[in-house]
Amino acid sequence: MLVSYTGSAGSKYPEEVSNTCNVVIFGEAGAGKSSLVNLITRTETAPTSYNPTTATNVYEHVIRSQDKTLRVKLFDTAGLDRGSESTVPDGEARRILKELLQTLLEQDGIHLLMYCVHGTREIKALCCNYELCHSEVKGRVPMVLVVTGLEDKQPEMEEWWNNNERSISDLSMTFAGHACITALTIDEDATDKLKQRHGQSYHAVSKLIEECRARKQIVVFGETGGGKSSLINLMAGKNVAFVSSDMGRCTLHWEEYTIDIGGESYKVFDTVGLEEPQLGIKEYLESIDSAYELVKKLDAEGGIDLLLFCIRAGRPTATIQSNYRLFYEFLCEKKVPIVLAITNCEREQRMEDWWGRNQGTLERYQIEVAGHACITADVKSDSRHQALYEESRVAIRDLVKKHISDEQKPAWIGGENLFVSLMRRLKELLERNSRLRRKDVASRLTKRCGISKEVAKQLADMIKYDAVAVG
Repeated sequence: MLVSYTGSAGSKYPEEVSNTCNVVIFGEAGAGKSSLVNLITRTETAPTSYNPTTATNVYEHVIRSQDKTLRVKLFDTAGLDRGSESTVPDGEARRILKELLQTLLEQDGIHLLMYCVHGTREIKALCCNYELCHSEVKGRVPMVLVVTGLEDKQPEMEEWWNNNERSISDLSMTFAGHACITALTIDEDATDKLKQRHGQSYHAVSKLIEECRARKQIVVFGETGGGKSSLINLMAGKNVAFVSSDMGRCTLHWEEYTIDIGGESYKVFDTVGLEEPQLGIKEYLESIDSAYELVKKLDAEGGIDLLLFCIRAGRPTATIQSNYRLFYEFLCEKKVPIVLAITNCEREQRMEDWWGRNQGTLERYQIEVAGHACITADVKSDSRHQALYEESRVAIRDLVKKHISDEQKPAWIGGENLFVSLMRRLKELLERNSRLRRKDVASRLTKRCGISKEVAKQLADMIKYDAVAVG
């Protein structure tokens, strides 16, 4: 793999890269990839179409916004698709790109794929290169679309996206974000309009990079009535999540919120509550399906950085164990940091007293967490409760900051999770052995997943009649 390094914006290579955002820029020859690098770095370091990229060039740059500093490593790759502007055969360019992606995934990780296309290209023509990178990273890295050559687009550059968004969706191409830009070099003779669009383009692309690296992803889970939505409001310091006035189901699918804690931005997902299986088999199965769909979504967006298990103060039950095993063991393969938030602790003399009484019971249920916080997430007017509420906000924020994955790569970025693998193996077993009975499958599900016999029978039926997706 041919790679050369170039520093920019006062940075020197090599440096400690623990805070670096790795961005791989790919696309056709002549799409403006190198011009995009120059736009981001505000230099003319990268060779443009007059001297096209023939290998992978790497540029370091520092993006500063407000009080934040983000060191970016830009991988400018050779142009794909043999053509008049390409000096590297398409097959060779694809081989180099694949090798780069594989190497980065195994080593430092990739934080963002930036698909650079020219605004004059047909939408259908974008699919081939999209599939190349999408299949290599298997949805584990967020991919954004950057459309260049829009300096003359009217009334605004964003009009390109408005005209083409539906076609992109119809072709099953999904992007975590987009930017419609001009990457033209600006000289003193440039019009005010072009200078304005150039500035807009810089900020739009910088925002894509900042958002891909800055937002850690947190999944809040637990049974209905545990106080998950109230917990999210506590973390946010304001009402962002709807809270039901009773113990009924409040979050039917999942909701996504952006919360700032200590200057860092987090994406927090409030998940569907898992009911007691015997109270509603259909709802329980739907909850499992919802949980799995959420995990797949997060996998596609770059991974999960923290599981926040929310339970209500009281005696630990088998349902708590079931929730724990489903999310932590089966859906996330024990590869994600997990912490416990115990709500409704305001009745304790000291909120931490609950942990002292119940830690042993949790251990007997084989529930192990990296940390915990005994809190109140309910808003009440009396002075004692207000003091406890503020104490709880500090405690839960400190818990998140202390235990969230701080590696360059997320703690978990998908793979063959045990739950899906189990479904696949059981289905294959049924296909190979027609004499295998439903109750045998149900027995395995009960023992492996810790769910009720009735729900296990329902899942066995789904597997047998191919009613559940296992791919």
